[in-house]
Amino acid sequence: MTIPLSPLAVKSTHPIVFMFLFAPFGAMSGYLTVAIAYLLTQSGVSVEEVAGLIALSYIPHSWKFLWAPVADTTLSRKAWYVLAGAVSALGIFVTGVVPAEAKSLPILYVVVLVSNVAVTFLAMSTESLMVYNTKSELHGRAGGWFQAGNLGGQGVGGGAGLWLAQTLPEPWIAGAVLAVACMLCGAALLSLPEPPPIARATSYVRTLGAILKDLWEVSRARAGILALLICFLPIGTGAAANLWSAVADDWHASADTVALVTGVLAGLVSAFGCIVGGYGSDRIDRKSSYALYGLLMVIGAVAMAFAPRTEAMYIVFTLIYAFIQGLTYAAFTAVVLETIGLGAAATKYNVFASLSNMPIAYMTVVNGWAHSRWGATGMLLTEAAIGIVGIVVFIAVAMALPQRQYSKGSA
Repeated sequence: MTIPLSPLAVKSTHPIVFMFLFAPFGAMSGYLTVAIAYLLTQSGVSVEEVAGLIALSYIPHSWKFLWAPVADTTLSRKAWYVLAGAVSALGIFVTGVVPAEAKSLPILYVVVLVSNVAVTFLAMSTESLMVYNTKSELHGRAGGWFQAGNLGGQGVGGGAGLWLAQTLPEPWIAGAVLAVACMLCGAALLSLPEPPPIARATSYVRTLGAILKDLWEVSRARAGILALLICFLPIGTGAAANLWSAVADDWHASADTVALVTGVLAGLVSAFGCIVGGYGSDRIDRKSSYALYGLLMVIGAVAMAFAPRTEAMYIVFTLIYAFIQGLTYAAFTAVVLETIGLGAAATKYNVFASLSNMPIAYMTVVNGWAHSRWGATGMLLTEAAIGIVGIVVFIAVAMALPQRQYSKGSA
């Protein structure tokens, strides 16, 4: 079997396209972590329970590599995007329809789980289109714009979602507006050519075998090992951002402040951080940049832990955190793009992307647990301490591993 190994021979598309395509992915997360989380805590649901619901949303993203070969070998990338976009938009709408109260949690568990499975296919199609439409020297910038869509979408989805839910006569209208906006993002597909389909062997089993061989070649190289290590370690996870709206009362932040700062402003700031981080990752070693950005996040968390508990400090530090989160997300995408090569792009990218969601999920739970026991200061210091351990482990392994090359795109 032959897997196409060359980028598309077409005029380069500006990577801003990937920001629009990936924005619905971020909007779904932001709507849950900001709007729904705030409404739930205001109705009496504990921060720990909200953290559990948010962590559940990461389960499909932690295991999506299991069904990534389906996206690589069945429908076209654009067809998967349209189908997944429709189901994801429906999930956002239903999440807004369900009343934000404790007795609705079982229903929300189901809706959140199903809709996040659907949005993984939207992500896979976008990632594959990005891999085939991006030159190697532009991986950092493509990753920056891509993650700008993710984090910017989170900010707009969360901030606009909460503001609409608070101001419109019925909360469900907010979900409906966001769902329509997410569907419109699919118009960006018109500017991208469809990559060639992966040539299939005589059986689906052999097709998967060729993909797994390609993946194995990536994972056994030094670059692949370090990239996998980055996925497992709690470096620059940004998990605290999942709980900013849930812990807003600790800083005496109002609903309007939460909606504006952790929503729209955080989205814009983190999107800017993604672009800066992406360009920076094209100029220094991409794995080193990821560790450096992770260290900045540790420093930010410690500073916020000891800052006064005022609304002004809430605004300052959540925005600083958002900018650094943008840096780390862009650097992660750049690391993966330079590691995986071409071939079964969706499968390979999503092995790394799936694993990278594991530390975000468990750190969200840990942060919720720490907040219940030691308050906001304990939550932030716990995240910072675990982040330092992760950076130390990464540096130690990087120094111990011998150099080993991988011929990208082999299968």
